[in-house]
Amino acid sequence: MQTTIATRVASGSFFDLGRRDPALIRLREDDAEQALPFALMERLVKSGIPYAEHARSLRSERVHVAGTGFDWFDGALPGQIADEINLTDYEITAHTDERRAALTRALERLAAAHPDAFARVQEFVRGLLWVGLKPGIRNSSLTSSSDPALPYVIVFSEKAQHHIPPNTVSAEPSHFFLAENILHEGIHQSVSFHVLQHQVFADGYSSKTSPKIEIAWRATQGVARNQFWEVDRAFHATCVYNQLLRFRRTELDRDDLTAGERKGFQAAYDEGMPAVRYLMDQLELLEEHFTVHGRELLADLRHQTDQL
Repeated sequence: MQTTIATRVASGSFFDLGRRDPALIRLREDDAEQALPFALMERLVKSGIPYAEHARSLRSERVHVAGTGFDWFDGALPGQIADEINLTDYEITAHTDERRAALTRALERLAAAHPDAFARVQEFVRGLLWVGLKPGIRNSSLTSSSDPALPYVIVFSEKAQHHIPPNTVSAEPSHFFLAENILHEGIHQSVSFHVLQHQVFADGYSSKTSPKIEIAWRATQGVARNQFWEVDRAFHATCVYNQLLRFRRTELDRDDLTAGERKGFQAAYDEGMPAVRYLMDQLELLEEHFTVHGRELLADLRHQTDQL
């Protein structure tokens, strides 16, 4: 068994969208390949809701970068899907030349400057949901997100051009920041795929009863669940931090950043280094909540962390 998070989707596995499965074959034959991830969603959620059929109503524009096409969704987000992935306060934003350019440039940056990172995005991201809050909704907008219930699809807002979580904010938009947020969600998807296919956490482990790890750098956000993380959430975050810190370091070594972009990446890098070391230490203290395979993954994460 792999002792590191998979960087490829195994041929013939549950997440292989090209496998010979009747539901997947029908969608491919109907030229509805943009709905394939939603067919997997039906199997994962087990609610009886035909998400793939609802997804057929979505239009998509293909964004082509480095030989890969991504489905940039357009149209009204079906309520059944929005309910399941907590997007009821959001709508898909209009496709504009400015957004198209930003999205293309972000993906091109990953392909040109971060080939390993782009390979992960190629493998684990197929659908892009650029969303905004519905009129009259006064909540703070998400920056980016993904849901294990919906494989291959990532969500982000205009804020993803201004914000590197948790605390870096720029008044000026940057497609480099958007690139990081796309990578962020691609990594989450790869970790989710691995966790869903391998037993990483010990028998009886549950997020609901998990020990909580205090997250001091989220103390000012006012939401209790952001200040204390479950073991599985901390594991995801440690995997993500390890890759994003490498992304930030590479960006800082380049000479084409604006002063604001450089300041933002430096602040995010400086904040991320102690955060990933803290999370790594906390996870090792709680290793009884992992299987043998999970502890092997922790050992690999420790090796990655020590190399930062």
